[in-house]
Amino acid sequence: MRFVRIFLFCAFVFYANLLLAKAPVFKERDYYNHPPRIIRTCCAFGTDLKISIIPGVKKTDLTSIELMGQHHYLGHHTEKNGILYTRRGGFIDFGHLRDLVDWTAYIYNLAKKSQETGEIFLPLGFESGEKALMIKVPATEKEEDLINLAGRIAYDLSIWHEITSWFGASAVPLLSEKFSSFSLEDTFSNLLGTKIAAAAILSDLPYDEAVTEAIHQTLLELEAVASVEESYQVMESVREIWWTRKVPLPRNGVMIQRKLGAYSTMSPLLVPGWESKNKTPFQLTLPERTFDGIPLSEFYTISVETNNKVPIKKIFPERTDRMVTQNDFQVIIDYISTCMIKTNILL
Repeated sequence: MRFVRIFLFCAFVFYANLLLAKAPVFKERDYYNHPPRIIRTCCAFGTDLKISIIPGVKKTDLTSIELMGQHHYLGHHTEKNGILYTRRGGFIDFGHLRDLVDWTAYIYNLAKKSQETGEIFLPLGFESGEKALMIKVPATEKEEDLINLAGRIAYDLSIWHEITSWFGASAVPLLSEKFSSFSLEDTFSNLLGTKIAAAAILSDLPYDEAVTEAIHQTLLELEAVASVEESYQVMESVREIWWTRKVPLPRNGVMIQRKLGAYSTMSPLLVPGWESKNKTPFQLTLPERTFDGIPLSEFYTISVETNNKVPIKKIFPERTDRMVTQNDFQVIIDYISTCMIKTNILL
């Protein structure tokens, strides 16, 4: 039965990609087939990283404008994702960015659906606990409100993934992803993905084409370096400062520094000597309210019944249950920040 559901979903994705306009076009059943938690497996921060379980293999996940393929909803091997450096936006992880583009487009469709039905409840599977999403959106003619809401939800879901990675959650059993939690480029790449999704949804082009165009224009605006070799040089210039190859993947010590600023105006981390000569750093702002001033948080709830990997009693000693929502994420991040400061791994 599970194989049949997966087959039907994949068939839908193939069919939908032929008809994409503004955002992927869903049939009724497809509103409840949410994307995987991680759509694209990418990318480790660093170059020529050793892998502890595969001797002799080195990992470098870099890309460039020339290598980057067309965008495909829910991913495709031709996308050639990786990390590249931009002079106004710092390092950008395109696995993260594209995942957030597609999650935003998916949730946008849910928001549109909830205008008709009043409310949608969507189980989101297990990630350090059973996760679910409730959306309730009033009727509105302002597309930007629905797009901002979708981007905000997608971004919050990405932050939960960063949180759970710190506490040892992983897609592969017994293989911790803690080494990648709150990597220096993650949150900026995630939020940038929601902005690219907004541009694509408002475009008159078919969805995949619109995303590809929006990515290209964004990279020009952020002054992306021209080649993989340049990104390699920039990455090497912060070796033993931001990261090290002395420690193999997936050990936690690969990242020397991390960045936890998640819920404020976000400024990129630029490498000295590799900044834009003419323009200021590219800042991103997380949407908080509709155009009528109503908090976006009134229209959705991400709820997680956490497992024992998340130390709820230490973080929220007054609580009698293990339930958290997106409104608790900043408090949990503050706890993680304290842990990182104790071990001197916070930028």
